[in-house]
Amino acid sequence: MNNNANPIGVFDSGVGGLTVVKEIIRQIPNERIVYFGDTARVPYGSKSKNTITKYTRQIIRFLQTYDVKAIVVACNTASACALEEVEKELDVPIIGVVKPGAKAAVERTKNGKIGIIATESTINSEMYERFIRQRNKEITVLGKACPLFVPLVEEGLWEDSVTYEMARRYLKELLREDIDTLILGCTHYPLLKKTIGEVVGDKVSLVNPAYETAKELKELLESQELLHLPEESMDSEKYKFFVSDVADKFRNFAETIFSNFNEELAAGPATEQVNIEEY
Repeated sequence: MNNNANPIGVFDSGVGGLTVVKEIIRQIPNERIVYFGDTARVPYGSKSKNTITKYTRQIIRFLQTYDVKAIVVACNTASACALEEVEKELDVPIIGVVKPGAKAAVERTKNGKIGIIATESTINSEMYERFIRQRNKEITVLGKACPLFVPLVEEGLWEDSVTYEMARRYLKELLREDIDTLILGCTHYPLLKKTIGEVVGDKVSLVNPAYETAKELKELLESQELLHLPEESMDSEKYKFFVSDVADKFRNFAETIFSNFNEELAAGPATEQVNIEEY
């Protein structure tokens, strides 16, 4: 199989990275994808940098068994805490979700006040702030950890009254500071976009790093001549999904993501459980 037909490896701490997969399929539909969700060890947001880096290396080793041509760290926490260290060890391109999200926020803000909502580890890493300040030192960056959003998403409570109440509590500090741009700094959070959007109102622009990451991935593959062209053959199935636990629950969740979007995945993709600790 030629290199262009090799799959893209995508991973996340759980199901949130499916928002990135959805954007990749939307923007570069000819690509093969191998996805891993670390559902046994989610959430990453409360874990140490060393632990997150260890998990990231294990998952990358697993993805490399499928000869991936590029890797997308579809997890803000792993992107913030582990990406800079592990990318030195790889011979394939790897991108995270933090840089593309930060770039889009800088381009979008008008009053120079950007809010970030994310997990505790992502906020504490100050990685978004660093990338934003590299582009514009004058911008004010305000971060807020929202640890309950991930379990609410995983339980499917996207528009529940409890989720609205937590969004109001989490976001009131940022709104008080007059932010005009808000980065959804966790791949789970785009699934709460409607709820968050209603809480912040029309004056605040929401940045979805999943969309921005897929856009940057397409540019990367084009620049390295790695795009899989429509006329090129595909020797094996297009999409593979793996998890470290509860494959049935993951598949059911994926069905809600892909229904009315992708015919092949609409009924919930076949999902295999693997022992990631072996890698």
